[in-house]
Amino acid sequence: MAFAAGALVFPGGRIDADDYAIAQNDALLRHAPSETEERAARIAAVREAIEETGTAIGVDANLSDDTIREWRTALKGHQPFSELLTDIKCMLDLSRLVPFARWCPNLGEHRRFDTRFYIARIAGGELREIEVDTDEASRHRWLTARQAIDGAAAGDHRIIFPTMRNLERLAAYSRFDDALTHLATVRQQTISPQIRDVDGEQWLCIPEDAGYPVTRARLADVMAP
Repeated sequence: MAFAAGALVFPGGRIDADDYAIAQNDALLRHAPSETEERAARIAAVREAIEETGTAIGVDANLSDDTIREWRTALKGHQPFSELLTDIKCMLDLSRLVPFARWCPNLGEHRRFDTRFYIARIAGGELREIEVDTDEASRHRWLTARQAIDGAAAGDHRIIFPTMRNLERLAAYSRFDDALTHLATVRQQTISPQIRDVDGEQWLCIPEDAGYPVTRARLADVMAP
C-alpha cells in the first residue's frame, strides 16, 4: 500500500459518495449527529469495519455470519452500502460510535489525511471471529491497547505515530465508561503534529492539552522504516 504499508493500524478508510447519501436519509439512521460530515464519517467507519474485519458495530440488527459475508462480498464489489441496509430494512445507530480523536497531519507529504477515530462498546452479538479482507490487511490482531504498545516495543509489529499516540491514550483506561469520563474532561480539537527543535534535536509534537499522555517523539524515530 502507498501509506503505512506493513504497519499495525485500525480498520478504516475514506468517506464515499454513498456514505453521504446515507447521512441524508433519516430512514436509515438512529441517533445521528446533526452535522452531515460527522454522520458520513461514522457511516464510513461502520462500513469499513464490516468490509475489512467482518465486525458490524453500529448496525441496528442482529446480522448472521452469512449476511456479514454476503455484505463484505457486495461491498468489495462496490455495491452501495445504502442498498444493503435497505434490502433488509436495517438502520444504523450512529450513537454507538463515540468520537475519540481527530488528526489532520500537515507535514508536506504528497497525501494529507483528515482522520477521525472512534471508540465503541462491543455488544455480545458483535463479538465474532475476525476475518481480514486480505486486500488491505494481511492479518489481524485482536489486542488491548497495552498489548499493541508492548508488541511494538518488542519488535513484533510497527506502529505509526498517530496510531501509537491514540493507543497510549486508550491504554490509560481499562473500561469503556472510564474512557467516556476522560473524553468529557478534554476539549475536542483537531491534532496537527508540528516539528520542533528541542536541544538541537527535531521532535514531532502534538498539543499538551489534548488528553495524550505522550505528546512528542524524536522525528528520527518516527521516520525510521
